[in-house]
Amino acid sequence: MCGFKISYMSLKIFFTWWNRQTFGTFLKTLFFGKFVGSDELGNKYYKNKRDERWVIYSKNIEATKITSDWYLWMHHTIDKVPDYNENKHSWQKKHLENQTGTKNSFKPVKIRKNNIKKKYDTWK
Repeated sequence: MCGFKISYMSLKIFFTWWNRQTFGTFLKTLFFGKFVGSDELGNKYYKNKRDERWVIYSKNIEATKITSDWYLWMHHTIDKVPDYNENKHSWQKKHLENQTGTKNSFKPVKIRKNNIKKKYDTWK
């Protein structure tokens, strides 16, 4: 039973892209990837000799899990590898991934009909 579970997990990684990386990405990382660093969320960043850059996500693949510093590095805006131990400005907030669909998602204040004051009269 345990052998089936291990082979199932390896097949799952082999055939599905939503489980961290595909088999092709695994091979590319293994043969050509140079580990550059990781962020506080556990994502690992790689590049090759041609300066192609990619990320291996620690858990679910979600683009908003890349912090702003690493986003700049991934898109060749900066060449310096980000360091999350670096001091930030007091006005900078800690990175937060997309909260849509969770209990922490933004919900605007509902406007009730009785609270709206119309600036016009409707036709009758």
